[in-house]
Amino acid sequence: MTTQPSRALETFPNPAPERDYTIHFSIPEFTCLCPKTGQPDFATLEIDYVPEAHCVELKSLKLYIWSFRDQGAFHEAVTHHILGDLVAATAPRFMRVRGVFNVRGGIYTTVVAEHRAPGWEPPVPVTLP
Repeated sequence: MTTQPSRALETFPNPAPERDYTIHFSIPEFTCLCPKTGQPDFATLEIDYVPEAHCVELKSLKLYIWSFRDQGAFHEAVTHHILGDLVAATAPRFMRVRGVFNVRGGIYTTVVAEHRAPGWEPPVPVTLP
């Protein structure tokens, strides 16, 4: 296999840094391991962000997400870990990572973690008639 999991997140220059806009990723095949039992956990990750100077490159994001497959992690910890790494790589104006985990022990878990750059305020929504 030529492609391997990687924790390296690559970026590219934001093509429209003069405006706020949202980038959305839906990753329905996230897997990690339960740190207590070693059994696989499955989740859909939803990532939304307003870029500043850099955007995350998709192939590197795919390989980064893949790197969690054999790692034991609590749902809360892995969601915050992913947010922290993405914020460190891209320094966005805003980012939200939402982990929607499949059932474990009869319980579904959703974890939402957010980052806001100092001084950034979301734009006022436009309401059209």
